[in-house]
Formats: sequence, structure tokens, C-alpha cells
Amino acid sequence: MDDGSRTGRLNGRHALLTGAGGGIGLAVATAFIAEGAQCTVVDLAPAPPPAVAALLAAHPQHAAYLACDVARVDRLPALVDEAAKRFGPIGVLFNNAAVFDLAPLLEADVAMYDRLFDVNVKGMFFMMQAVLAQMVAAGVQGSVVNLASQAGRRGEALVAHYCASKAAVISYTQSAALAMAPHGIRVNAISPGVIDTPMWGQVDALFARFEGLQPGEKKVAVGKAVPLGRMGVPQDVAGAAVFLASAEASYITAQTLNVDGGNVMS
Repeated sequence: MDDGSRTGRLNGRHALLTGAGGGIGLAVATAFIAEGAQCTVVDLAPAPPPAVAALLAAHPQHAAYLACDVARVDRLPALVDEAAKRFGPIGVLFNNAAVFDLAPLLEADVAMYDRLFDVNVKGMFFMMQAVLAQMVAAGVQGSVVNLASQAGRRGEALVAHYCASKAAVISYTQSAALAMAPHGIRVNAISPGVIDTPMWGQVDALFARFEGLQPGEKKVAVGKAVPLGRMGVPQDVAGAAVFLASAEASYITAQTLNVDGGNVMS
């Protein structure tokens, strides 16, 4: 997409996106750039994954890559500072990095709990804290968009730790929004439903193992169960993220927007 096709809803904004090496994160980075943002794309890999490398090559003035494990919370302030050296203070955070696992409740062990909460909760919170501290210091009236999940809206027998971690994202979003309102900073979340990303290969395999299904069976079933009749795609989430990051949502904060084809009504 060339400069002439940008609409400018995020023009001049520096957006930092975690977990953006593919799937939802990369789709949001692409959409943000199309709206005029300069994006710092963050993921685990030491070098940009191929799809990110292509984005960097296509938009060298609007995209940069930094490698980081958000669970290493001691490194997050330095990451935020490094991102600001390229594009200036961060005005938008898309806080997306997360991991998934499941097991029967009586087999859901401490190692699984620690891994899910280290990334999905601790990493999410302290990434948000580091960016918010920079926004406040720079006087930026920015926007944070945290990635929750429909799993954070209700429990699931096989997915206790993951559901609880995403419920925590919703709660932290509300608390941060209230804390940041005096600074003119908005904090919202998106709660996706079943989104067709590469992660769904892992999710499907786990459900197949514990529910006695054939490979691919769970994915087909959850798509058919959505009221709109299909799984979502990353671009469905990207549209919501652009809206929440933009001035069009200037009077919206402390909310979690369901992007799930009608699975959850609120």
C-alpha cells in the first residue's frame, strides 16, 4: 500500500505492537501503517520473521522491528525507550503478545500456570505500564488497546488458566483506564472470538488430544457455532483496533469490545 492510499486516521502516531510477528498483530500493524502510523513491531524472534521483513521492506519509513520477550519485564522500559529513539514517543500501544495452552482442570499444573500468566498477564501489565509512563512523561494523550479474548468472559473446563489470564486483561484494562483518564489517555481492550490464525493449529491439536477429536474437527465446529457462521480473520480485529486507536473513539475508555461474530452479547 503506497502513501497515497493512506486515509490518515493515525497520521503522525507512533504505535508499538507486541506479538506482531504474524496473525492478529501483523494484521494490525499493516492496518495502522495504512492509516499513517509509524509502527514498532515487537516479537520474540531475534530477526524479523519473513512477513515482518516484507512489511519493513515495503514501508522503511513507517516500520521498525525490535525483538523482546515481554515476560522479561525488567527489559520492557528499555524496549520502550529504544522504540522512541526511532519514531518518537509512543502514542498507541497494541498489547497483543500472548500464549495459549489447555489441559483438564486436575492436570493443569504450575508450569502451565506460570507460562500463561507470565506472558498474558505480567507481560501485558508491565508492557502497558512502561508505555503509559512514557506517555505521561511526554504529555502524549495516547491510546492503549489490550488484547483480551472471549475466553476472558467465561470459564471453560479445559482452559482454566488461559480464561483466567484473559479475564485479568479485561480487569487491568478497566483499572488502567480510570488511572489514566486524568492524563487524557484512553485504555480499552478487544475481546476476539475464534480467529483463524496460525495459532489455531496448536489450539485444534490440543482439543483433538483431550476431546478425542480428529485433526481439524474442532476448528470446523467452532466456526459453524458462530452466529455469523464463520471464524473471524485477523483483519476483523485490525478494523476494531484502528477505530479504538483513532480519534473516532475519543470518548471511549475502559471498554472491552467483542469482535466475535456474535458469540458473546454484552
